[in-house]
Amino acid sequence: MDFDFSDDQEQLRDAVRKWVDKGYSFERHNATVKAGGFSRDAFNEIAELGLCGLYVPDTHDGMGMGPVEGMVAMEELGRGMVLEPLAQSLIAGGVINGYADDALKSTWLPKIASGEALVVLAYQERAARYKLNVCEAKATHADAGYTLTAIKSIVPAGDQADAFIVPALVDGKLALFLVERSASGVTTRGYGTQDGSRAAEVTLAQAPASLITLDGLAGLEHAVDIGIAATCAEAVGVMDKTMTLTTEYMNTRKQFGVVISSFQALRHRAADMKMQLELARSMSYYAALKLNAPAPERRAAMARAKYQLGVAMRFVGQQSVQLHGGIGVTDEYIGSHYFKKLTQLEMTFGDTLHHLGEVSDRMQDTAGVFA
Repeated sequence: MDFDFSDDQEQLRDAVRKWVDKGYSFERHNATVKAGGFSRDAFNEIAELGLCGLYVPDTHDGMGMGPVEGMVAMEELGRGMVLEPLAQSLIAGGVINGYADDALKSTWLPKIASGEALVVLAYQERAARYKLNVCEAKATHADAGYTLTAIKSIVPAGDQADAFIVPALVDGKLALFLVERSASGVTTRGYGTQDGSRAAEVTLAQAPASLITLDGLAGLEHAVDIGIAATCAEAVGVMDKTMTLTTEYMNTRKQFGVVISSFQALRHRAADMKMQLELARSMSYYAALKLNAPAPERRAAMARAKYQLGVAMRFVGQQSVQLHGGIGVTDEYIGSHYFKKLTQLEMTFGDTLHHLGEVSDRMQDTAGVFA
């Protein structure tokens, strides 16, 4: 198989990397964290690069690209610890384009592609524990469509978003809805997260909603799988930069008059970090390539990828801290922020233990047994 990137994909990577290097410095990252964890200006700059419209067809003013381009963009944003949630725009573009009716597509896809509207997935509930079929939110029929009553937790940039994609039960069956943040009955409570970004608790009290699809579980699974693939790619970028910071430190830090990179035991640990990084990279590629596969195959692939990425994120982050020593956990040093980013990404869209269970549940009776 040919795993080389096309010229267009390489140009996309180059454009995003240049923006991250020149436009999203560590100082800007820290300033955004202090300002609350989200910058509309930075999000608009991402949109100007065309990234919000990667999964939006050109008939709705998008780029009409696919999972590999999404992976390329997310990996580069991960290298810069970009706080603005591009993954959510990819989810919104993919779900609305794939499941909504023409009227909803025409209204929202151009806004998502241009960055005019930040639409985020609000699906987590306290009792769900990453299980997508556990939902207490309720939707009821109304004259103008539907109204929703729900409490959704840890919604990315929830108090800054323009609309939410919300799963809720209607007549006992899970469906997906779009709710505008400005609608009546919508309240949000924002807060900072582990990595410095922003999330919110979103409460809906008979809030008016537009139906995306009555096949809500299929749509929600697809949304989360888009998020998993994006998270895997972002994590690769974070680990890649973490690896670079660690090797640079080892090549400059001296003990007993020599750089610590000359110590064999530490070189072995760095080599193990590199091995985990490359395993993670290959599984991120796998996730991107399986994102448009049939649902059972896609779901199994995402669980495998997220499990391997979780193992790699934990290993690379912890080893980086150990190889840096005390400076590795100081707030002033950039490496500690990459470690926190990896810690949060490991829990995003299901932690490692959850996905190990998902992999196990999807094994066939003959899995691992060879005649």
